[in-house]
Amino acid sequence: MKSLFRTLFVRGYLIELIFILTLGMYKAQGQQDPQYTQYMYNTQIVNPAYAGSREVLSMGILGRMQWVNLEGAPRTGTFTMNTPIGALQNMGLGLSIVYDQIGPATESNINVDYSYSVQLDKHDISKLSFGLKAGIDLLDVDYEKLNLENPNDPLFQNTVDNKIQPQIGAGIYYHTQKFYAGFSVPNFLNSKHFDAGSLENQDLENIAIERLHYFFITGYVFDLSPNLKFKPATMVKFVSGSPLQWDMSANFMINEKFILGGSYRWNSSISALAGFQISQSVFIGLAYDYDSTQVKDYTSGSYEAMVRFDIFHKTDKVLTPRFF
Repeated sequence: MKSLFRTLFVRGYLIELIFILTLGMYKAQGQQDPQYTQYMYNTQIVNPAYAGSREVLSMGILGRMQWVNLEGAPRTGTFTMNTPIGALQNMGLGLSIVYDQIGPATESNINVDYSYSVQLDKHDISKLSFGLKAGIDLLDVDYEKLNLENPNDPLFQNTVDNKIQPQIGAGIYYHTQKFYAGFSVPNFLNSKHFDAGSLENQDLENIAIERLHYFFITGYVFDLSPNLKFKPATMVKFVSGSPLQWDMSANFMINEKFILGGSYRWNSSISALAGFQISQSVFIGLAYDYDSTQVKDYTSGSYEAMVRFDIFHKTDKVLTPRFF
């Protein structure tokens, strides 16, 4: 009973804390980072506290083609790798890489993720993890790919603009065997991508600076029958100056092998999701987004594919396929 009460208390306190923090960070600027429909399988990219939580050496690759047939549309690729470390397996270490191309700009993030977990019950069922993310952001803008109305515009006289900036982020992540919730800020630094220099009357600071992205994720797994599991999940992303992004998904796992479901992104798109647990070590996932905004008239939607590899540390360890 004490264990159950403690779990419910921590869960409620964490969600309340996350809600208060999110409300207290409202400002007005713009959005930049890529978005993911299969966010439930790509948690490490946005939350470093996730590193090591699967209790195996886990590697994931995700590719996304957004707004297909629209020239200059975003193309995103991610790679993650993480593993538990330490004699007590209460720490996690990982690597996360994001490659994002949109129009003339290519941005790459390379980060090391570290987490420290606190066991909240004697049965090692519930854990609260704290994570740190540190690395570099590389931005490459090729102005020759632009069709400029004014070729003499002083902002675009250099054919290539390269910037390397540091990146520091943090997150918290609480999880049991059936529930998880997390809050994170992948990058705290408001790095400026452009230098106004000697240009006059140019308010570049408002259009060329990294904005803080706040992520809240949560999900729960319901056992509907011995062969059927159901997991609703959600992700809320807030960036000052941009509309709130709210993703809601519902997935069903059949015989611990097949996953079918759907997702809705508030005022933006609806998605179909599918997954297959090929083996105990390999999982693949697919997603298709149908846009509900005006961009639907110019594109055939967005496609996303991912694959995850889990390598067990012990030959006698059996890992039940998980949603997260």
